[in-house]
Amino acid sequence: MSFLDKLNERYATKAMNGKVVPEKKIDNILEAIRLAPTSSGLQPFEVFVVTNDETKASIREIAWNQPQVTDCSHLLVFAAWDNYTEDRINNMFNLTNEIRGFKNEGWENYRQKLLAGYPPRDAEVNFEHAARQTYIAFMAAITQAAYEGVDSTPMEGFDPTALDKILGLREKGLRSTLLLPLGYRNADKDWLVNLVKVRKPMKELVTFI
Repeated sequence: MSFLDKLNERYATKAMNGKVVPEKKIDNILEAIRLAPTSSGLQPFEVFVVTNDETKASIREIAWNQPQVTDCSHLLVFAAWDNYTEDRINNMFNLTNEIRGFKNEGWENYRQKLLAGYPPRDAEVNFEHAARQTYIAFMAAITQAAYEGVDSTPMEGFDPTALDKILGLREKGLRSTLLLPLGYRNADKDWLVNLVKVRKPMKELVTFI
């Protein structure tokens, strides 16, 4: 099955059966998140993997009571940096220099450009920028899950303030942005499972200039 076949097959699973996803598949999905591109390579977010039943139950209460939250195998919570700070920017640039084993003048100049531009900005502007990066990694997780034969349900329907409190995210300098339950579909209870995927025709989506 081709990559596009996998994408055509996947859908937002509405009912899961509670079966546990093998750790190797979860590890691959998390690695896809880690490898996803982000603005300036800063990776301004963290991912929390929730398997504790009590925690999942608490999250379900503030996520429109969506059953996938508790019936999934692993619940991924994406949380963006609440702000760009000098320390956060420097840590990523220093990590790059350490891994590559050298300093590059152009790269160091770019560090100074970000340090001059990001930390002075309003914190909400910086959070919104960081939050958009989580969507890129989120798509990497969804596509890798499809490749692994794992079902998923992209979710924005939750109370972020309540979720931040449940996981103690604000104390970590983070704010929740997205939920991604991972598991296997319960075909008998999933009203969407046999419906044809609907997308705009290419001519309405893409313009060649």
